[in-house]
Amino acid sequence: MGEMLAPCFMVAEVSSSISLLQAIVIGVVQGLTEFLPISSTAHVKVIPVILGWGDPGVAFTAVIQLGSIAAIVWYFWADLTQVSGNMVKAIYRKQFNSPDFRLGFGIIVGTVPIVFFGLLIKVFIPNYDESPLRSTVAIAIASIVMALLLALAEQVGKRQRDFAKLGLWDGILMGCAQALALIPGVSRSGSTLTAGLFMGLERSTAARFSFLMGVPAITLAGLVELRGLVTNPATGTGWLPLLGGLIAAVLSSYLAIAWLIQFLKTHSTWVFVWYRLGFGIAILAAVSLQLMQNV
Repeated sequence: MGEMLAPCFMVAEVSSSISLLQAIVIGVVQGLTEFLPISSTAHVKVIPVILGWGDPGVAFTAVIQLGSIAAIVWYFWADLTQVSGNMVKAIYRKQFNSPDFRLGFGIIVGTVPIVFFGLLIKVFIPNYDESPLRSTVAIAIASIVMALLLALAEQVGKRQRDFAKLGLWDGILMGCAQALALIPGVSRSGSTLTAGLFMGLERSTAARFSFLMGVPAITLAGLVELRGLVTNPATGTGWLPLLGGLIAAVLSSYLAIAWLIQFLKTHSTWVFVWYRLGFGIAILAAVSLQLMQNV
C-alpha cells in the first residue's frame, strides 16, 4: 500500500482515460461514500490510486456526483415537492413565516457559501485538480480532524430537535458547514451532519436535512464540470464509461441514503468516527513508510 500511495504524497497523476469497469467501480465508491460521513472525494481519489488507475480528477468526480443527486431526488421526492410547492404558495400568499418557506429559503441561502467559495477557488486556484490541497496527505489530515469534530458533536449534541423544527438559520449554519466540503477529505455529509449534531438536531434529522441541503450544491458542481467536459472533451473520458459511472452512482447512492437514515435512528455516529480516524492514520502511515524506504 505504501508504494501505491507514494505518488500521492504531493499530488497523484490525473488519469487521462477511464475504462467502463473503472468508471463503474468509481461510481459505486462515489455513491456509497457521498452520503456517509466519510468523504466521497477522499475515497474516489484514493481507491483508484491504490488500484493503480490514477486520480480520476475533479471533473469526472463532479459529473458522477449527478448520479448521487438523482438518487436524492428519487428518495426524497415527496419532501422536495412538499417543501417547494408550499414555498411557492407561501410566497404567493405572503406567508413568509410558514415552516416550509423558512426551510426552503434556508436551503437556498445555505447554498450560497459553497457556491461563493467554490467560485473563488475556480478564479484563484485554476489548477485546483493538481493542487497540494488534493494530495493524499491533505486528505488524511482532513479526515482525522473531521473525525475528532464529529466525535465532539456526538458527545455534546443535545439531539432534541426533529425535522418539523427546522428553519432559516438552520439552513444558513449548515450551509456554512457545507462549504468546508470544498476541502477534499472533509466530506460534505460529514461536515453537515456534524453541524446538525452541534445544532441539537436528532441524528436522523441531521442526516435527512444534510441530504436535502446537498441537492443544489452537488447539482451545481456537477453541471459546471459537465459543461467543461462537453466543451473540452480532452479533460474527461468517453461517454459510455461516464454513463456507466452515473448509473452505478445512482443505485449505490440510493442504497446508502436509505441505509444511513435507518441506521441513525437507532445508532450513534461513532462507527464513522473510528473509520475516519483509521482511514486517515492508515494513509499517513503508508506515506511515511514509503518516505523511510526512500531515504
